[in-house]
Amino acid sequence: MGIWLELGIFGLVFVFAFWQMHDVRKAQEQTRQQRAREKASHEATGQATDQADDAPSKKT
Repeated sequence: MGIWLELGIFGLVFVFAFWQMHDVRKAQEQTRQQRAREKASHEATGQATDQADDAPSKKT
């Protein structure tokens, strides 16, 4: 009977580990998406300032 208790505890630990790994993967994906959004917005603002710099100035 003691072995079933140990196997049950091992099973619960195993399931908990898989659950934690799932949460970690989800958090990593959210971080990747957030970084991609930040990079895209940073590049968009960088292009806007580059275009403004390329415009001819009205110096007389």
